[in-house]
Amino acid sequence: MSQPPEPDQPPSPYEPPPQYGPPDEPRPPQYGPPQYGPPGEPPHGQQPAYGQPAYEHPGQSPPGQQWGQQPPYAPQVPYGQYGPPSPAAPGGGGGTNVLAILSLVFAFVFAPAGIALGHLAKRQLRTSGEQGDQLATWGLILSYVFTGIYLLACCGWLALAIWAGSDGTRV
Repeated sequence: MSQPPEPDQPPSPYEPPPQYGPPDEPRPPQYGPPQYGPPGEPPHGQQPAYGQPAYEHPGQSPPGQQWGQQPPYAPQVPYGQYGPPSPAAPGGGGGTNVLAILSLVFAFVFAPAGIALGHLAKRQLRTSGEQGDQLATWGLILSYVFTGIYLLACCGWLALAIWAGSDGTRV
């Protein structure tokens, strides 16, 4: 399929270079643009010499990396596997308890649910090493305060409705 290149025409870049005799025999010059790479790396398309590392994997930098260049990204993890563990906070074994966060949020949205979530969070925090004890405490405090205000407002409205419905005569 491939024919030897004519003397005036460079070889096709899609075909492997022709082999000429034994390896110690000098090869003819290659045509085309020179294939330079970073210092310390073999030219493009050649394997590194024995004992030299190949820097073709993500996360590894070539030798002689210039100052000011962006460091390489960490390698991506295949699907179905977890990435490298995140560094744990110095005060606990894990992150912040989700129920403690929800307790504080629900204190403003629906205070009775904030009370329940706050007590559940406190129970979980006793056994797990998670953080969030102050969040759960503030969620409980605010939930109880807002629930008390809501109950007072409901009782006041009910008393006002009863008082407005009476005509002032006693039976």
